[in-house]
Amino acid sequence: MKCFINFITGSKPSQYKKLGHAGIFRSSIPFSVEDFYKNHLEEGKVGSFFMRKIIIDCDPGIDDALAIMLAANSPELDILAITTVSGNVPSDMGAANARKVLKQLGRMDIPIYIGEEVPLREEYIDAMDTHGMDGLGESFFPEVEGEYEKKNAVDFLTELLEREKISIIALGPMTNLAKVFSRKPELITNVEEMVSMGGSFKSHGNCSPVAEYNYWCDPDAVAVVYDLFAKAGSKIHMIGLDVTREIVLTPNRLEYMCAISSANICAAWIRRWENLFVRSQDFIWIFTGNRRELLVV
Repeated sequence: MKCFINFITGSKPSQYKKLGHAGIFRSSIPFSVEDFYKNHLEEGKVGSFFMRKIIIDCDPGIDDALAIMLAANSPELDILAITTVSGNVPSDMGAANARKVLKQLGRMDIPIYIGEEVPLREEYIDAMDTHGMDGLGESFFPEVEGEYEKKNAVDFLTELLEREKISIIALGPMTNLAKVFSRKPELITNVEEMVSMGGSFKSHGNCSPVAEYNYWCDPDAVAVVYDLFAKAGSKIHMIGLDVTREIVLTPNRLEYMCAISSANICAAWIRRWENLFVRSQDFIWIFTGNRRELLVV
């Protein structure tokens, strides 16, 4: 992913404080966002980050909650919205969980659109036996009041792609996306990058001996999306279980994260789910492999 720095007069420094700590951009130039803010913005010089515009299509779920935390704290990513789909939990519960995460991060500016409730053809089977009855490891964080966006996720994604080019990070079943692109396959040309956490390669499954849950939950949607992207000559970056299993979040790593920063929001949340993580080896960082630079703690 690329990040471009451009200087524009009249920018307000306060809007950059939320960017947090540093990352290494695709340009391979390491720098501290705090230093950049101090050296350029506080001096009255200009500054604006041109970040990759993304939509996170997800089913939070413990793992997707962590992915939202990482993405929201990445200086490379501009999250235009979060769309939810039924997967680990029903889509409306996923929206509630996403809101809980955004509340903790102080990012209530990110809109949430509720998506499809059931797979295209298969019977819907959630994964709440693993993620807990609240979908967040039975941490039972208080509900966050407020209304969700009235437009459903499929209509929102369709209208957005008609207007501009965006990248999509799909962390759950592909039901929403299958409906969008089956209706208007020409919109695929406006997808700058499609990243899908799903499937597996030379690795055992997590809901059967061979199947990964996201693709198993709605295999018809997966077939539709992959087929349409292939016909359009566009790529899908599949991040399978074999990739995510490269870095497993163990209790030792959790302690290390907490030791680095007592104010680390991710670590604080994970502590509340520690028992569930210990029980399951399937909950791991989503962005691994060639995307390790997103693991900012």
